[in-house]
Amino acid sequence: MNIKIKRIYDKPEAGDGVRILVERLWPRGLSKKEAKVDIWLKDIAPSTGLRKWFPHDPAKWEEFRRRYYRELDQNRDAVNELLGITEGSDAAFVYGSREKEYNSALALKLYIEKLVKT
Repeated sequence: MNIKIKRIYDKPEAGDGVRILVERLWPRGLSKKEAKVDIWLKDIAPSTGLRKWFPHDPAKWEEFRRRYYRELDQNRDAVNELLGITEGSDAAFVYGSREKEYNSALALKLYIEKLVKT
């Protein structure tokens, strides 16, 4: 499994594999046709409360990840669905934020990679 992190506004590439939108809300100003998303997994995204608490603030990054991972631990159906989709294939976790270093798609990638290694 090879997971990439891609901003939805960036041009899709052939090597992206399965493009999975991992946001609860559809990104603004982009049609579904333009996005070229294969799957939209709303339920894998952070809760609305957590998303609002963490406005991509680097100072909150570690606490955000801890809280988000707790949510994922309690949301095994969505995690198992994602694992089933990505098993044995390349995938791109697609997100809408302008923030490239502190976003939920990256946190999710780290969570999935750790889960698969154990």
